[in-house]
Amino acid sequence: MKAAFRHPVVLLWHMHQPQYRDPLSGEYILPWVYLHAIKDYVDMAAHLEANPAARAVINFTPVLLEQLEDLAERVAAHLRDGRRLPDPVLAMLADEPLPSDAELRLQLLQACLRAHRQHLIGRYPHYAELVELAGALATVDRVTFASDQYLRDLAMWFHIAWLGETVKRSDLRVAALIERGRNFTAQHRRTLLELISGLLSGVLPRFRALRERGRVELATSPYAHPLMPLLVDFNSARDAMPDVPLPHADKYPGGTERARWHMRVGTRVFEEIFGVRPAGCWPSEGAISAKTLEIIESCGYRWTASGGNVLRGCLNAQSDAAWSEAPPGELGRAWQVPDHLLQCFFRNDELSDLIGFTYSNWHGDDAVGHLVSELEGVARQDSGQHGRLTLIALDGENAWEHYPFNGFYFLNGLYAALANHPELELMTLSTFLDRGHDPVPLARVIAGSWVYGTLGTWIGERDKNAAWDLLAEAKRTADSVLSQPDLAAATRARIEQHLALCESSDWFWWLGEYNPAESVREFDALFRHRLSRLYDALGQPVPAILGQPLSVGRGQPATGGVMRRASKPGGQH
Repeated sequence: MKAAFRHPVVLLWHMHQPQYRDPLSGEYILPWVYLHAIKDYVDMAAHLEANPAARAVINFTPVLLEQLEDLAERVAAHLRDGRRLPDPVLAMLADEPLPSDAELRLQLLQACLRAHRQHLIGRYPHYAELVELAGALATVDRVTFASDQYLRDLAMWFHIAWLGETVKRSDLRVAALIERGRNFTAQHRRTLLELISGLLSGVLPRFRALRERGRVELATSPYAHPLMPLLVDFNSARDAMPDVPLPHADKYPGGTERARWHMRVGTRVFEEIFGVRPAGCWPSEGAISAKTLEIIESCGYRWTASGGNVLRGCLNAQSDAAWSEAPPGELGRAWQVPDHLLQCFFRNDELSDLIGFTYSNWHGDDAVGHLVSELEGVARQDSGQHGRLTLIALDGENAWEHYPFNGFYFLNGLYAALANHPELELMTLSTFLDRGHDPVPLARVIAGSWVYGTLGTWIGERDKNAAWDLLAEAKRTADSVLSQPDLAAATRARIEQHLALCESSDWFWWLGEYNPAESVREFDALFRHRLSRLYDALGQPVPAILGQPLSVGRGQPATGGVMRRASKPGGQH
């Protein structure tokens, strides 16, 4: 008897962190790569490993992959022969003297407070007690009263709290450390470092193994996560926002070739690490334009994806309709620009944002039940028509600390509910394409991202435009140096690497008055630091303007329809 048709459901989890490693010192300026690795990446792998019927697409940005490999090797090297740890917060666990300088001690103290107050701090009475005491010590004058033992204990609890829930439930070393609670010795700290080292070294092999068993599809993004439509053409922002102010520069010099560079190099890095060529590309921020789709296709990709609001803009542009959102039946289809091979999928923004912003306040069972019910409704609406799916795509790392137990019950329940559902079938995008569904022609491509279907998060506001002008000027200087015929190949490669890291979308995301001041301050400084290092690599004077902040930030960002990272406590990524 013929099996009943089940509506395809694709879960795409996007893993991304910008480059935090200082190119001169090799030290990591912010700790978010290794913290998300030991919490969110290992938990995501564990949930997929625990349910053999679960399927997902996992998208890793190449710049994140490189940092994961580097951190894993350097923590292992520290344990093996005492080499210096690359992160100052992680180094608090080492058997090395803490800094005596009051400002440095204050920075370390404050760094160990950057955790969700309810789910990461409040869960552990010993950690909460240390954090409460920190309120009386968190000034340059008073931090001198914080003993080394206090700071070490605070660092221990910070890292324990940031461990993945699946790790806390399975590793006896964690249970023993939690039970001890205070006055951790050098041996306790080494135990935790050994645990962290194992997690870092194992995370990418775990996803590689899942792919080899057919449980996940691994996809990637442009190398340093640039906003490709804006690299190619600033005016693409006016597709969806006709009146948006643009930078003084009329374009980003050589932007099309830079977009191609990010795609080529990103593909190569992914292939070197995972040993296979990726079929799919989640473009940075889900941002597409007609030209960037051509660039992705030229690199041999089979599929790409973006936000549902981008499809709405495309459909409105090619007809007399004025859709307020993409029609559900159209949203779930594969689309293809005429005379091209690349197939484009569009995520269900409403369901994706429920996971990113709403379900964290629900009981896990209720959230799973609601999402499954919504998916059943979509399946019934499609009436069993072949060639339709539901794509749920979102940040795979930042949402979970807003959930109790790092989303353990929600994710565990979601995979269990979908894995053997009679009407819904978990699958990957390549599996969907393998079934031979015919794509629908996409006559017009309106440039946009998954943030409201526009590019306004990265351009149009005063500080963002000023950042583009600084980057464009740096690129013109780089072009002049790179045009020298006798430039050494190693120097050329170093310059292109520095330039790529300056082109990341993250710097433009965080600039602006609507963002929290602390986040703006950190990422503004990181962007200007990156540009300064580029000028150093070029052998050119660093412009004085790079010593001045671009933006200060004042408020809280909007949360509807955007990645949760914008609403992270303390601005972590």
